[in-house]
Amino acid sequence: MEKNEQTFAGVRVLEFTTVAAGPLIGTYLSFYGAEVIHVEAERRPDTSRYLPPAIKDNPNWGYVFASVNTNKYGITLDITTSQGRELAKKIVAEWADVVIENFTPGVIKRNGLGYEELKKVNKNLIMLSTCNLGQTGPYATHPGMGSHLHHLAGFSHLTGWPDRAPVMLFGPYIDYIAVTMATCALLSALDYRRHTGKGQYIDISQLESGLQFMIPVLLEYGVNGREMTRVANQCHYAAPHGAFPCRGDDRWCIIAVFTDTEWQRLCVVIGQPGLSKHPDFLTLNARKQHESELDNLISQWTATLDAEEVMERLQEAGVEAAVVKGKDLFEDSGYVDSVYKELEHPEAGKYLTRVLPFTLSKTPQQVKKPFPANLGEDNHYFYTKILGLQEKAYQSLKETGII
Repeated sequence: MEKNEQTFAGVRVLEFTTVAAGPLIGTYLSFYGAEVIHVEAERRPDTSRYLPPAIKDNPNWGYVFASVNTNKYGITLDITTSQGRELAKKIVAEWADVVIENFTPGVIKRNGLGYEELKKVNKNLIMLSTCNLGQTGPYATHPGMGSHLHHLAGFSHLTGWPDRAPVMLFGPYIDYIAVTMATCALLSALDYRRHTGKGQYIDISQLESGLQFMIPVLLEYGVNGREMTRVANQCHYAAPHGAFPCRGDDRWCIIAVFTDTEWQRLCVVIGQPGLSKHPDFLTLNARKQHESELDNLISQWTATLDAEEVMERLQEAGVEAAVVKGKDLFEDSGYVDSVYKELEHPEAGKYLTRVLPFTLSKTPQQVKKPFPANLGEDNHYFYTKILGLQEKAYQSLKETGII
């Protein structure tokens, strides 16, 4: 690889994906040079196009779709037709290195585009399938979304107040866990092919990806027979630990104290150094037994100050604290500049797209292209310039609805 050449330059990815768990894998690779084609169908566009909020109030330009399809070309192809399937195989045979799909198990195979079929036309192909519960097993064909999986994995059982019903996590949390693991698996497959010349099939279960984050909970029950449950903002090995009200409307600061030394420092900051020696708060066990009283004491202090002042005073003293951000998060230029990049689509206009939260010094990520806002907007370019179809053949496929 030449100096400053992007890591995945020359890697070509064909996506039969929708929403987030599938598209983001290709997007991550595109930031480092991979060329990615996102496939939709006229009669079944990507669902995330219609998820709010919409860019410029256009119902076809959902921000979710925009943010997970940066750097991609968008084409249409009806793979439910024999001509469409043959065209898909032509793309795989002549162009693609990697195929990613996240349909319900069985869908891609029923359309004649499963791995066993595709490797007949491209023996070195790497194909990755990511779905709720994997491709095999008694529940594999159960349809659903990422928002269902954090219930199945037990996250919502642990989220909320102990005397209330479980609380749903915001968004398809496990989708984003699975994306990271799927990307790592795909990198391993690419490295394997680089050394051996052989492709392979990758089956990612999003549920099993999420369960990796639940290992301590599973071990606690499996080894000790204790079932962990909801404890609100509390922590079994820290006190105080929670969100405390500050001056202003709906302003909060998170405070977390893990050691007796940190507790002593907090007492000095709030102007009650003697509190650290009080028998009810002397040790972690004592503080846990009197946690409600302790939280009330801390709240009386935080309520008199701005959240930023609470955070700054405690951090300076060596106590973990952070302001709970809301809309002001987007007013933090340091955050926005590091996590988002402004792009402009000829029709959709300017918008912010997320980028990866890490930088490689020798091959920095690049954002080259806005999302494909209009359905099939790159059809002509891809089919005629990249795939090499003659104009007449392209127009015929367009007229018959194949593309």
